[in-house]
Amino acid sequence: MQAQEIKDRLRALLKEASSIDSNLAKKLDEINRWVKDVKQGSLTSKKFVMFFLQQMIGDAQIWLDIKAQTSEEERQLYYQQMTATERYWYSYLFPKWLEQNDSKFLIWKQKLMAGEFNQADTTLLQSIAAEVVRREGTFWQCYIADLSMATDIIISNKQQKPLCSQITSLSDEFSQEKYEYWKSTLQHWGIDRGLFLSYNPNTIDGVNQIVNVVLYNSDRQRINLYLKLNL
Repeated sequence: MQAQEIKDRLRALLKEASSIDSNLAKKLDEINRWVKDVKQGSLTSKKFVMFFLQQMIGDAQIWLDIKAQTSEEERQLYYQQMTATERYWYSYLFPKWLEQNDSKFLIWKQKLMAGEFNQADTTLLQSIAAEVVRREGTFWQCYIADLSMATDIIISNKQQKPLCSQITSLSDEFSQEKYEYWKSTLQHWGIDRGLFLSYNPNTIDGVNQIVNVVLYNSDRQRINLYLKLNL
């Protein structure tokens, strides 16, 4: 999707949302004002901004499709066609984000636009996601979950119980403060369980070990537990 197409799509979705969901319209209006005066070439060069805008357009369209279902039964049928992690995002976390004030949103939008955002763990997370799918699990990743909800990846296993997971290479003595911040962020968003996993980046079989732990805890971890583990 090109920069002008993204701007046009944002405006169209904003217009549609204005008569359907005021919370979505408010977020889209904020995003539209953020990018509307950025020149096309400049916007195109900011790849992380472009990635976020495309994610937001996709989320907004699906949310409007959900809202278009005229009965609860139709909405449930719509959700049933999603994976467990998609369903968790669109039936719970995304509407929460629309309803609540996100104190981090302004900050990370500015960082994205300024080019201060660096997804150093992209390759690791892609490898984790691929291995999860290979084992017939499902995953969800997006900027809102990552930057506002302290969740690198949401993973669901056989029991279809999505688990919000933060993967960090920090050594144990430096990770406690980050863990406490992570836990409070999850609780703020009503996420009732999570996994904070520190790993050694020099481990030969690191991806498999991470996936083993996350899939196991997705099925078995109890509610109101924010587990901190080290590999």
